[in-house]
Amino acid sequence: MKKFLAMILALAMVLSMVACSKQPAKDPNQGNTDNPGQTETITDPDKINDEMTSEDGKYEVAFITDVGQLKDKSFNQGTFDGVKLYAANNGLSYKYYQPANGDQATDDDRYDAMKAAVDGGAKVIVCAGFMQGTALEKAAKEFTDTKFVFIDGWSLGLDNVAGIAFNEEQCGYFAGYAVVKEGYEKLGFTGGGGGTNPACIRYGWGFAQGANDAAKEMDKTVDLNYSWEYGASFQASPELQTMVSGWYSNGTEIVFACGGSMFQSVAAAASANDAAVVGVDVDQSGQFDTVVTSAMKGLRPTTINALTDIIVGGKWADYAGKIETLGLVSGDDPAANYVQLAETTQFADGKFSKDDYAALVKGMFDGTITVSNDTSVEPAVTNVNVSWLGNLK
Repeated sequence: MKKFLAMILALAMVLSMVACSKQPAKDPNQGNTDNPGQTETITDPDKINDEMTSEDGKYEVAFITDVGQLKDKSFNQGTFDGVKLYAANNGLSYKYYQPANGDQATDDDRYDAMKAAVDGGAKVIVCAGFMQGTALEKAAKEFTDTKFVFIDGWSLGLDNVAGIAFNEEQCGYFAGYAVVKEGYEKLGFTGGGGGTNPACIRYGWGFAQGANDAAKEMDKTVDLNYSWEYGASFQASPELQTMVSGWYSNGTEIVFACGGSMFQSVAAAASANDAAVVGVDVDQSGQFDTVVTSAMKGLRPTTINALTDIIVGGKWADYAGKIETLGLVSGDDPAANYVQLAETTQFADGKFSKDDYAALVKGMFDGTITVSNDTSVEPAVTNVNVSWLGNLK
C-alpha cells in the first residue's frame, strides 16, 4: 500500500503508474495558498452561489451533472461542491451544465452539455457518473485542447481524459459491519442505476460482506433484502418509498440507500416506520435523524485536489490517459482516507465503538481484512440470508 504525503495539494490521483504517493482526503479546502490575493478561504460550499456571472461571459471550470438533481445532497452535490470551492477560492469562473431531458437524458444530450461547456470557455470539465462515458469519449476526441476529469469513470485511453474511481466496497463493508455490530439483524439495500452502475454495485457488495463478517463473529445469521428496483434514474419516487415502507412493515430494521436522491424516499419511509437508514457518498445525517451512519467517499477533496494539480500545478502529463482508484491511504487515521464512515456514526461502546472502527480500518489497510470488489459475481456470504429482489439479474 502506498504511503501518502503529509500536506499540501498533490493528490496524485491518477499516478498509479508513476512514483508518487497519495495525500489524505481530510481537510478538503486546503487553504488558499495559491491565491494570495484572497485573504479568507471559503470552506462552506453553501455560501457559494451555484450560478455566477463572469465578466467576459466565459467559464473556465465546468461541471456536467450525472442523472438526478444537482442538489441531491449526495453524488452530484458532493462533486459540485468541490468545483465551487476550488473555483471560488482561486478566483476562477465556473458553471454547471445539466444534460437535457433529465432522467431520460441520452448520450447526445450529455455530449451537447459538454459541447456547451467547451463553447462557454471551459478549460477543464468535471464529468460525474459512469453514464457519461460514451458522450465523454466523443467530446474528448473532438475537443482535444480541453481536459476532462471523469469522476466514477475511467481514462477512455485518451490523453485529455483523467479517470477517477473509488473503492466503494471498502466503506460499504464498514457500514455493513457496523450496523450488524450495532444489533441490526434485518437489513435492506436499494441501489441506483438498475444494477449496471459499478460504484453502486461495489457499495452493495461491500455492505453484504461486512454484514456477513460481523454476523459470523457474533455467531448469528442476518437477513438482507437487496434490490435495484425503482433506482434506474437515481431519483426519489413514490414507488420506491412504498417498496421500502413494505420492507420496514415486514420487519426490516435498516436500509442502505445507495443512489443520490433515492435517499429521500428511503429516509421518509424510515421516519414513517420508526426505522433506520444508512446514507451514501456524503454524510447524510443532517437530513434525517434516522441515519445511523453514512458510507462516504471523498468527492469534494478529490475534485478540489484534481483541479489544483491540473490548473495550478501543471501536472496534466501525470494524469493524461490514466485512472486512479482511491481508497484507504492510512491505517492509523480513518478520517484521512478517501472511503470512510461519517464522523456522525452512532458509535456505541460494547457494540461498535470508535476504537472498533479504527481497528477495522487498520485491519483492512494492512490486509488482515479483505473485501472483494468483483462486480461480476455475487459476494460469497455464509451468515447473510440474501433475498435478491427487483431487477438485479
